[in-house]
Amino acid sequence: MTKESLILDGKKVANDLKHCLKNKINQISQKVGKRPKLAVILVGDNNASKVYIAHKEKAAKELGIESDTHYLPANTKQEDLNNLIKILNEDENINGILLQLPLPATLSPDIAILQINPLKDIDGLHPFNLGLIMTGKPNLIPCTPFGIMRLLQAYHFNPKGLKATVIGRSRLVGKPIAELLINASATVTIMHSKSRLADLIESVKQADLVIAAIGQPAFVKADWIKENAILIDVGINRLENGKLIGDIDFEACVNEGKAKAITPVPGGVGPLTVAHLMLNTVKAFEIQCFGYSSIEL
Repeated sequence: MTKESLILDGKKVANDLKHCLKNKINQISQKVGKRPKLAVILVGDNNASKVYIAHKEKAAKELGIESDTHYLPANTKQEDLNNLIKILNEDENINGILLQLPLPATLSPDIAILQINPLKDIDGLHPFNLGLIMTGKPNLIPCTPFGIMRLLQAYHFNPKGLKATVIGRSRLVGKPIAELLINASATVTIMHSKSRLADLIESVKQADLVIAAIGQPAFVKADWIKENAILIDVGINRLENGKLIGDIDFEACVNEGKAKAITPVPGGVGPLTVAHLMLNTVKAFEIQCFGYSSIEL
């Protein structure tokens, strides 16, 4: 009889976290007489970005986080974007700044991210915050990696001693999650689009934990998976029929029952990304109010 894989419910974990955050916000607000405030910057008319921002605005409203969205035209100059960020940095009522990516091709995300005050960088992408992960003492952590660690913690999967394969090397997911897993005493291999396929497959076959963030639908096959592996799927790929699928062949992995646990798409990592954006906003708010945060990984 084929055993069943545990489906990791990211939505439930995210909702539990948001409930705790709502209480936390109320406690802090009673002490300081104000609520956290988030500033969002959207440059251009990217439809996917508009959808993401709508989700984030909804989550903020549910938690009692104030938010302002600044819409800039696609032909915005770098200097004007930088100046807006400078204004938001200096505004004491703004606790978190979210620069929605991607930017139009005429703008440099690297230059723009460098302008953000690291203590207001709720995406965790400023080199200062990424560097703190390397020290083992992170502050504001990129939201998707933060969410992945929360999910493992919620289901009592301790990375200590596990062999982990991370597929993807972006600063949004691949690199920071690899560092967080190393900090948690996992043994980590990073594979990516330029890795030799045979090497990548062999790495996955040996992995106790696989995190796929390569942006290719159903890229990771069921016959690559080690028995009782934990599979975390970060990919979101829309097929021609409109269906959303991840980077892991979910149906095959579940049907074969080899995986100990697997995240669905949608409903896995995605809700946790938004929830941890809210968490980082609350953490930034607390640091700016008191000089420290009681919120830990």
